[in-house]
Amino acid sequence: MSLDQTRAQIDAIDQQLIRLLNERADCVHQIGEIKKKDGLEIYVPGREEALLKKLCQLNEAQHGKLTEKAIRAIFREIMSAALALENNLKIAFLGPAGSWTHQVAVHKFGNSVEYASEASTEGLFARVASRAVDYGVLPIEHSAEGAVHHTLDHLVDSPLQIYAEILWKVETVVMAKNDDTVPTAIYGHPQMLAPCRAWLTQKFPGVKLIESASSSLAATHAEEEAGVAAVGTPLSAELHGLRLIATTPREYSSRARFIILGHRSGDPSGNDNSMLMVHAHDRVGSLLEVLQVFAKRSVNVRQIENRPVPGDLTGEQARFFLEISGHHADPVLTATIDELTSLGSKVKVLGSYPAPSWVEER
Repeated sequence: MSLDQTRAQIDAIDQQLIRLLNERADCVHQIGEIKKKDGLEIYVPGREEALLKKLCQLNEAQHGKLTEKAIRAIFREIMSAALALENNLKIAFLGPAGSWTHQVAVHKFGNSVEYASEASTEGLFARVASRAVDYGVLPIEHSAEGAVHHTLDHLVDSPLQIYAEILWKVETVVMAKNDDTVPTAIYGHPQMLAPCRAWLTQKFPGVKLIESASSSLAATHAEEEAGVAAVGTPLSAELHGLRLIATTPREYSSRARFIILGHRSGDPSGNDNSMLMVHAHDRVGSLLEVLQVFAKRSVNVRQIENRPVPGDLTGEQARFFLEISGHHADPVLTATIDELTSLGSKVKVLGSYPAPSWVEER
């Protein structure tokens, strides 16, 4: 076919796509009305992931040219538009506009919902608790720096729970006003600069690396000062009208975990994780005693974090954060928690959520 004939064929397909998207929106609206009537959550992470997996399998079965990453990106935006239609969903994220948490939130919920920046963990928890926003997004672990203890501590003291979890591949970009900028200085938040410092000095010999209080402030320097660049997120570059002049190589990328904070745990999906806080006496064998309760029921303890107990001046108390496989409503986990309690431990469920099976990236 000629170029014009091929374009005409694309136009015809686009007409069908618009019709089908609107038909899908009508179906989503019906589901939304049922959920509102029954008091159900509009956003269901387990259902979202199951649908995305199914779509990727269909694409593979049809030998489609689109990658799994592309399929997920396309349908995330379709889902985002549907969420905006039903509930005008509002998401709070920790940090300034253009931060990694902002980038992750937009990637997860799409561009059609509303976002709100929150400067502190305390403020984000308060916004979600007051229902000023529907959900909050904040980091809980970084592969280079470990757990974000501030987030864990707030979960203990709050009725809010982890509703979902996001695995994110962190790749930093270098941004400047012009494509051909050879920077003499690069600004960046210390957490952004640290993992790629060696690469930056190799890529830009003689460059001066300057720490900034935030990634947003670093981008402002690049926006306003000649010959200056910044490290940050692609979203930050977009918000500040900057051009991407380099991206960190894959070997300098890292992985982070983010949580979606809500008023309850996610529903059982068949493949879940749970986060528990176990408060026990600090004595020889206390952690072993806790772990044996899980082991004898073949419950996988995926991760352990230890934190001091606020107000315990004697050091006689111990607080463990355990991520375990399974949903807290599963009978085996219910029995496990009951036994821990009978042994004198205080247990709090901080949330159950679908186990991530896909590492998100921009």
